[in-house]
Amino acid sequence: MKDFFKQVFSSCLGTMLALGLLSTLSITAFVTLIAIFSSQDSPSGIEDESILVFDNSLIIQDRQPSSSIGDVLAGDTPEIMSLRDVTETIRAAATDDKITGLFIDGRQGSFNGYATLKEVREALQDFKEAGKKIYAYDVELTEREYYLTSLADEIWLNPIGAMEINGFGAEQMFWTGAFEKYGIGVQIVRAGSYKGAVEPFTRKEFSPENREQTQAFLGDLWTDFKNTAAGDRPFEANTLQNLANTQGIIEPEAAKSANLVTRLAYFDEILDELKTFTGTDPEDDIPQISLAAYHEEAVLGTDEFSDNIVAVVYAEGGIVGGEGTPNSIGGDSLSRELRQLRLDEQVKAVVLRVNSPGGSAIASDIILRELKLIREAGIPVIVSMGDIAASGGYWIATESDYIFAHNNTLTGSIGVFGILPNIQEVGNNNGFTWDTVKTGELANLGTGSRPKTEQELAIFQGFVNDIYDDFLERVAKARGLTKEEVNAIAQGRVWSGEDAKNIKLVDEIGGLDAAIAHAVKEAELGEDFMVEEYPLKQTWEEEFVENLFGNQEAWLGDDVVSQEWQKFYESLELWRSLNDPKQVYAIFPWQLEID
Repeated sequence: MKDFFKQVFSSCLGTMLALGLLSTLSITAFVTLIAIFSSQDSPSGIEDESILVFDNSLIIQDRQPSSSIGDVLAGDTPEIMSLRDVTETIRAAATDDKITGLFIDGRQGSFNGYATLKEVREALQDFKEAGKKIYAYDVELTEREYYLTSLADEIWLNPIGAMEINGFGAEQMFWTGAFEKYGIGVQIVRAGSYKGAVEPFTRKEFSPENREQTQAFLGDLWTDFKNTAAGDRPFEANTLQNLANTQGIIEPEAAKSANLVTRLAYFDEILDELKTFTGTDPEDDIPQISLAAYHEEAVLGTDEFSDNIVAVVYAEGGIVGGEGTPNSIGGDSLSRELRQLRLDEQVKAVVLRVNSPGGSAIASDIILRELKLIREAGIPVIVSMGDIAASGGYWIATESDYIFAHNNTLTGSIGVFGILPNIQEVGNNNGFTWDTVKTGELANLGTGSRPKTEQELAIFQGFVNDIYDDFLERVAKARGLTKEEVNAIAQGRVWSGEDAKNIKLVDEIGGLDAAIAHAVKEAELGEDFMVEEYPLKQTWEEEFVENLFGNQEAWLGDDVVSQEWQKFYESLELWRSLNDPKQVYAIFPWQLEID
């Protein structure tokens, strides 16, 4: 019998080892196969007199995400680049003798934030100042696209296309009516009369305070748009305001007459023009290279090594407790990353790039603690604000030596709130009831089966008041203001970067490159430094080995109804991600869409 069990055990062990070896070999072979697929389209070189092609539909994020296995196999990696890769690539092309000009292709639209586009625009301006021409073509030219293309030497619009100049609007989805209809109760505790993040759950329209602040920062963004566009075209900023008030959608001939564009032409005519510009024979293809391909060919791997590291740390997405996700900031994961940087002797400065509407107050404070320890270790911390750095996003910015923002960054929102939902009515209406046995009056304080009592609401309001008070003190200390001065500009109010500078919430108007340069100066590094980005990006091979089955997203269609459902789904997902133990949050007004 003993020998029998030995044989069975040996057989099982052998089988498991064989399966393990087979799995390892299969994975290795699969990864190798993917590597072969992914290497087939690598650039083969840059021709003389090449045009650098900038697709305006390129998705520009602070930090480029990893490619999925499916994308690699399909040879269909998403058109996504990091902001720093985009600006570095454009500036590298400005000094490359093989690149003779740049073409902005706007046929697919643009979806990036205005502060992001501001930094790209600055790089394009450097390209122009190097003596190189920029050409742009579009069919339906939106304001977001025009924010970039307005600096082009030549702007071509399709003769039967159109141009949008109708001003900026902000739309908010309100859930209150649906909650009332289905019997979902919501109780709110908050500090800050402008804290509009709770309004979708308590109102059916903007409050006067929220409308006031939204109108104010929209006005600042619109003013920046008008002045920026008019600065490179032969018309006054007032021209755009008049068009927005009277026409909204501009016909091609009218756009040309108003000097908004330089020429009406079809795409084939543009190609002929570019062939002439590059000296290409009519029967040959124009020498061209995409932004991503040029980055891989001419920019990637050119940084010089140094023992002095300027660490650019990306804080992008909502702030949640724990590890977070690829689209959120985990309090534990980011604080761990910061701790490792503090202990790395090569790290001489940290640039915190914040692109976040905020989130969990506790997670924000956990991150803030690590930033404080970095500064106490003698390492300067410089903050660079992206499209949005509000509420919890501003909270984590307070532990810094200097703050940069763009004039069209949305920031501030210094306020705190708590959302306390319950399903008592909807449950009762469908036959559900609850009963409780407890040893203390507050034992089921966190239940969602009933509304909170006055005593319980007072407890949560106390949490909110304490955290708001702490928020005010942190901002006052960081910005050299009194607590009363901060309270006057806080109250949950959102400010544009320009206004934030005027009220001393930020130090200087500038982008990520300016923040890096300031960090180098603060650390006294001179020319001896290298920039590294954190968290380190995983390759798809690493992701595959770590997690054989990644997250899958269900994509809705691009029609209007599907887009509205997508907004609802994104709002729901953001709500579900809020996991503060005290149910207290510092977050920007909920899913406000600006267009």
